[in-house]
Amino acid sequence: MAEGVLMPKAGITVEECVITEWLKKPGDQVAVGDILFTYETDKATFECESTAAGTLLEIFYNDGDEVPVLVNVCAIGNPGDDVSALKGASGEAAPAAAAPAPEAAPAPAAAPAAPTGPVAQGVLMPKAGITVEECIITEWLKKVGDQISVGDILFTYETDKATFECESTAAGTLLEIFYNDGDEVPVLVNVCAIGNPGDSTVGLRAGEEAPVAAPAEAAPAASAAPVAAATPVAAVAAAANPDAKVSPRAKMIAETLGVDPTQAAPTGPYGRVIERDVRALAQAQALSPAAAPVAEAAPAKAEAPAAAPVAAAPEADYVDEKFSAIRKATAKAMVRSLSTMAQLTHQHSFDASTILNLRKQLKANGEAMGMPNITINDLVMFAVSRVILNHPQLNATMPEENMIRKYNNVHLGMAVDTPKGLMVPTIFNANKLSLAELSIEAKRLAKLCQEGKATPDMLSGASFTVSNVGSLGVEVFTPVVNPPQVGILGVCGTTTRIKEVNGEIKTYPGMNLCLSYDHRALDGTPASKFMKELCQALENFSLLMMK
Repeated sequence: MAEGVLMPKAGITVEECVITEWLKKPGDQVAVGDILFTYETDKATFECESTAAGTLLEIFYNDGDEVPVLVNVCAIGNPGDDVSALKGASGEAAPAAAAPAPEAAPAPAAAPAAPTGPVAQGVLMPKAGITVEECIITEWLKKVGDQISVGDILFTYETDKATFECESTAAGTLLEIFYNDGDEVPVLVNVCAIGNPGDSTVGLRAGEEAPVAAPAEAAPAASAAPVAAATPVAAVAAAANPDAKVSPRAKMIAETLGVDPTQAAPTGPYGRVIERDVRALAQAQALSPAAAPVAEAAPAKAEAPAAAPVAAAPEADYVDEKFSAIRKATAKAMVRSLSTMAQLTHQHSFDASTILNLRKQLKANGEAMGMPNITINDLVMFAVSRVILNHPQLNATMPEENMIRKYNNVHLGMAVDTPKGLMVPTIFNANKLSLAELSIEAKRLAKLCQEGKATPDMLSGASFTVSNVGSLGVEVFTPVVNPPQVGILGVCGTTTRIKEVNGEIKTYPGMNLCLSYDHRALDGTPASKFMKELCQALENFSLLMMK
């Protein structure tokens, strides 16, 4: 008897997972513990181990499919075993369990995806990072009609973090391109079709699935009685359910098509609204005769166009510019940060004479001694990496509410301004690096960010961040904490100040430091103690290096 393998529940809040790649195919022999496929949640990528042994008889979901947890993904057993009961657990049982008459209901949704001839293969937009939801195509390197091999570079694309190349997963002729240069594409959506000339691409282009999903034979019947065309729309509206469970992909498609997914009739597992339901809803609303009277009403007001010349607008004196992927990610992070944290900022200042003099000395003699070009920011980050270990509440993150994660080493985020926007690479284990090593690593990461070559791993994992805008003349500012971190240090420029020394008034170069922190994670006193110790360390930098 065949056995089903369930989609694992990789986390308490996880409701569905996306299959990224099958590593086994039907007919393969499988042992318990073999890796069947890889899958991802909104948080991480995992491997699914087989819980059964035998022949992989059938796969119920393919690469890129979104699968509810604890639902059978495939069947394993002996050749000839019946797998129909297992398919039911994968979401196909609902139509089968109904009376014979309703069996025809799923047919209209399935029929469009079954063209009569050969079908081309789609190439998916890769998911270049756990948190990445969409990518922007920067340049197509192939054109329609080109011969493609598996592994050929089709196009370049960028996320909010870096630029990548997309390799073809299919071989043949590039039949059709669904998205152009500059288009923003959701991840795990087909970008193009590859196959043999004449192959069908029906069902591959996301925007074309909705019209195809309509029953072709229904149109002539409706023409005899136009009023009847309103019936499908009315039926869909009647099925509206504010509490309906909607898959993430269905929500995304609904936003794109401009429909309310809770009005769709669910056909997914456990009564869930899935992509095909949303597309059917959009198609039904598009076929609604409600649009016809509007079109017919236009001739009745034929006089209206006479006023058109008066309504002509002057030439616009502005330019609309859509946010880049990085700008969108930054905007989302900043809003989330300020709306979910109890942020507070402390401003402290110190006498920067010591580090400015050391900087001059290093600039004059460092190269001769084999030292890199150490900057003021390098000096500040070095001091932070040593001092913050004495204040573990700040070298920390809040991965979830009411819990703080304190780190044994300092993984220092460094704000970098790039042509595409703000990026924050991480100097891992900064507390273990010498001043020269830290400076070299900081310059390496900054260069990769400037060139758009930083990887997602380089741009995550920080336990505290330093942002320096002092070179731009900023004297005081309020840096925004980058969640899930609980603190960020803003470094400002120097200004001439005065102080009393042995009864005399003397000038000195003062520098401001601004600490923003999450008041949920720590209070003002420990935050102030960190800043006080940091200022003392910077004023006595030579002693700090001797520790």
